[in-house]
Amino acid sequence: MRLLILVEPSANRVYAQQAPALAAAELTVLGGSAVGSATPVTVAGVDYLEVETGLDEPRAAELAARSSVCFAVYVREGDLLRPVERPVLDHFEDDLVTIPKYPGKTNEQFTRLLVGLAAASATRPLDDAVLLDPLCGRGTTLSTGLRQGYDVAGVETDGKAVEAYAAFLKTYLRRKRLKHRCELHPVRREGRSLGRRLEAEVTSPVDGRKLDLEVFTGDARDSAALFGRRRFDLVVTDAPYGVAHGSTSGSTTGKRRSRSAADLLTEALPVWAGQLKKGGALALSWNTYGMTREALSAVAVDAGLEPRDDDAYLQFAHRVDASIHRDVFVAVRPA
Repeated sequence: MRLLILVEPSANRVYAQQAPALAAAELTVLGGSAVGSATPVTVAGVDYLEVETGLDEPRAAELAARSSVCFAVYVREGDLLRPVERPVLDHFEDDLVTIPKYPGKTNEQFTRLLVGLAAASATRPLDDAVLLDPLCGRGTTLSTGLRQGYDVAGVETDGKAVEAYAAFLKTYLRRKRLKHRCELHPVRREGRSLGRRLEAEVTSPVDGRKLDLEVFTGDARDSAALFGRRRFDLVVTDAPYGVAHGSTSGSTTGKRRSRSAADLLTEALPVWAGQLKKGGALALSWNTYGMTREALSAVAVDAGLEPRDDDAYLQFAHRVDASIHRDVFVAVRPA
């Protein structure tokens, strides 16, 4: 079967130019052996992805709907395109992710791609899965995870970002008339203030399940200390390009911050790897100008992870701007 996926427009012009090629690699990972090929094509001046697959039509449409760029689905029959009903897989509308606008926000389509790659790479069942973003910012990855039916958790060093995310969630869920609770609490242990914790529970309008969200203010390298024995099925994050999450040598307190994102990943990735359940997957994006894939892979291997380095996983490098060349790294904790 030859399936054509109409590529959803992106507000980011630079990303939009690269999205078809990224989505082609994404579909190759998502579909595995069921995808013979996925190729960007132009039909009558419109961008599509052409997918050769042995799946039947319903399952092929479901695969297409899982893509980060799927706007509509067609079957190519000669010179004609026959529309195929696109299944609704998400638990919440896309404006849960698209409404917030702020500098430095990770592209929504790219975030969905990251989450999808992690889920497709995990070797454990993802029923009732929990996703962790240890650099969660104002919650783009967390909201994307909620849309896909995951419980989500995060860590963010910027307390104001967590407050902004809490305020948005309260307003959004109330206006959508979704059954929920959303509270921001101080966290104290042994008489010391450790920051704040955002806790939310929202009932899915699709299947009635209660989905949980938990965010701590704190350092990404302290994620294991903040969550204790809790373990996660997926770890998904977009590593920062600036200094807000900059690393320090040694202890996380009382030291001068380094501007190196490589230092942060070197110190934090083993912590995140330890929080993964067996068979769970990590997917992160990073600026290759600051750290090579080989160096990042070495850190992951030392942390007990198995990097995914099949050809499709090596096709996600793309330009963000003059100073950022972003790539995707995926690894799995052995079962």
